[in-house]
Amino acid sequence: MQNSEEKPLSLDQSLLFFEKKYWSENYALIAGVDEAGRGPLAGPVVAAAVILERNFIESGDAAELLDGLTDSKKLSAKKRAKFFSVLMGEPHIKIGVGLVDSETIDEINILQATHNAMALAVADLPVKPDFVLVDGLPVKTFPCESKSIVGGDSKSLSIAAASVIAKVVRDEHMVVLDQKYPQYHFAKHKGYGTQLHVEALFEFGPCPEHRYSFRPVREAEAMSRL
Repeated sequence: MQNSEEKPLSLDQSLLFFEKKYWSENYALIAGVDEAGRGPLAGPVVAAAVILERNFIESGDAAELLDGLTDSKKLSAKKRAKFFSVLMGEPHIKIGVGLVDSETIDEINILQATHNAMALAVADLPVKPDFVLVDGLPVKTFPCESKSIVGGDSKSLSIAAASVIAKVVRDEHMVVLDQKYPQYHFAKHKGYGTQLHVEALFEFGPCPEHRYSFRPVREAEAMSRL
């Protein structure tokens, strides 16, 4: 229970600018969309779509549960896990997830794979959104109108929520892959091109989870054939 002398918690209204704008234009269900894993040398690209119900956001419960939520890159792993649990457990928050594997990334390129993952995430929502707020550049694969926002994960609460879901889901996926391919230490670097990863890549050669269209992986594969 909150002490009567304490200042009531409130959501950062600057993070609700876009949601409020489109709510005022009669778009009831607004989904924030973001991805994780465009840059790694291995593993899938994962996208998430999150709808924060308007009535919930305007309630005191949302202010308490989502206080401090922002771009996942600005949160510690502990805080990401906390918000992930909150987001997944709240019935007034709708979530969809899309994943595109490394083989498909090689076939269609990482940009197209990212857009596909975002479309899959929106399609995975339990309800169809009326409008999508997407982090980054325009995406043409959504089934409704959308607004692209560069740096959106730090400008929109819905996109920030999606960034947390995408990041945690992908990180957990890489931990599972680490058990299958322990020589690459995926649990430590999540597939990104760290020194530890690149050294293992050139020592053991790439595995099926690596992205062969990425230059370090191609170079490691060529070296393994010598």
